[in-house]
Amino acid sequence: MANAIIRNIPNTITSCNLFSGCIAAYWAFQGNYELSLLFIVLGAVFDFFDGMTARLLHVSSPIGKELDSLADDITFGLAPAAIAFSLFKEVVYPDWMLGVKDILPYAGFLIAVFSALRLAKFNLDERQTTSFIGMPTPANALFWGSLAVGAHEFLVSSYFNALYLLLLVIVMSLLLVAELPMFSLKFKDLSWGHNKVSYIFLIVSIPLLVVFRLSGFAAVIVWYILLSLITRKK
Repeated sequence: MANAIIRNIPNTITSCNLFSGCIAAYWAFQGNYELSLLFIVLGAVFDFFDGMTARLLHVSSPIGKELDSLADDITFGLAPAAIAFSLFKEVVYPDWMLGVKDILPYAGFLIAVFSALRLAKFNLDERQTTSFIGMPTPANALFWGSLAVGAHEFLVSSYFNALYLLLLVIVMSLLLVAELPMFSLKFKDLSWGHNKVSYIFLIVSIPLLVVFRLSGFAAVIVWYILLSLITRKK
């Protein structure tokens, strides 16, 4: 009995991630981006600890791997897609786009589709043991949540419109599956030589968070993408 409980601890934590993602998606559809972001972050915390717990307890199973991907696509795929869907309902539409105003919000669900593709690729790609190929889904989810919360007034202003939002959805979706090497923040040790890129990323991220506050997470994700492009190996 005790062994059965221990074996299922990581799966229970993964299920908490999925549960958080469902709540995040609900609040996103309600236009409450603050609560949506909160539960995305909570889901990311559970996502971090389920893998760590499985390694500490030396328990792993095929069902755990599948459950993890399903949970991630809800928390980091459906939830940000719901945020984009709700933003499409609020943004300004140029006159020439009024004809697609009722249809265009569904384009936000491209994020969920490409997140699922990214997670499926990650499960099969043996190159992604120490780094990533394509943007990680948690980074994309944090980008959308932070953007919707911290830059909401700009997004619904006349300086921004539905076309820009559509382009942003397409670009971020494609980055999920792009053959673009992106560094991981996993530290093997604390030396500068082995972790130079990670240290540079963290050093620049701190003032971005201070200056941009809640939208700073979105700025940090953009910085992460740019630094990955700058430092990628030819």
